[in-house]
Amino acid sequence: MFLVVFAGILRMSLAQSPPPPPQERTSSSTVAAPRTDAGILARQSDCVQLAKECAPASLVFVGDSITQGWNDGGVAMWDKHFAPIGAVNLGVSGDRTEHVLWRLQEAPITRIKPKAVVLLIGTNNFGHGTATVYETLAGTVKVIALLRAQAPDATIIACAVFPRGEQMNVMRGEALQVNQAVVRAFAGDSKVVCLDLGPKFLNPDGSIPHELMPDALHLTPKGYAIWADGIRAELAKLP
Repeated sequence: MFLVVFAGILRMSLAQSPPPPPQERTSSSTVAAPRTDAGILARQSDCVQLAKECAPASLVFVGDSITQGWNDGGVAMWDKHFAPIGAVNLGVSGDRTEHVLWRLQEAPITRIKPKAVVLLIGTNNFGHGTATVYETLAGTVKVIALLRAQAPDATIIACAVFPRGEQMNVMRGEALQVNQAVVRAFAGDSKVVCLDLGPKFLNPDGSIPHELMPDALHLTPKGYAIWADGIRAELAKLP
């Protein structure tokens, strides 16, 4: 009888124990890789060339399609707030962390000497199913660390991955976990500012308004106005 009770307690104890931490392993999200899909090669090449040849700039944007979109849906805000200070847009649609790592290796931003770098990356890693949240986090941390190394005097404005999906869903939880861990990873680095504008893109019921993200992912001009205001508020704090 004693053995039966002990075995039951042991099973309950094991069931309630927290799972072990994920084992470190090499992930595609942390290994620099170029894009190979034909539809984006021209944009990738243009951004590499731009980083190699542009004049020094006080502000550089790095990221995926939402960043590239400053040239499209966000152009009014770009022309009003960022073009006058000579900002450089290095966003490439569809990019994941590994692609940003490759572009930064091919064309370091060191020569641009930015005062600030705005980074938004990661949604395509877990959104496309190519990486877990742990791997997305590792890739994001590696990108931020590389930006810090290439532009040690710049402030990195690491934007939290925006919410996606019209209603609350698993991917939003994944984004939240990555965002929280990035904040913790750079908590002691005064040159890394974590900017979380996610709540500003939500209705009170947690849904995403069509007037900000018609496909519940990419921004409209109104969405870019919210992002621009958040960035400008952080830039105003810089010495």
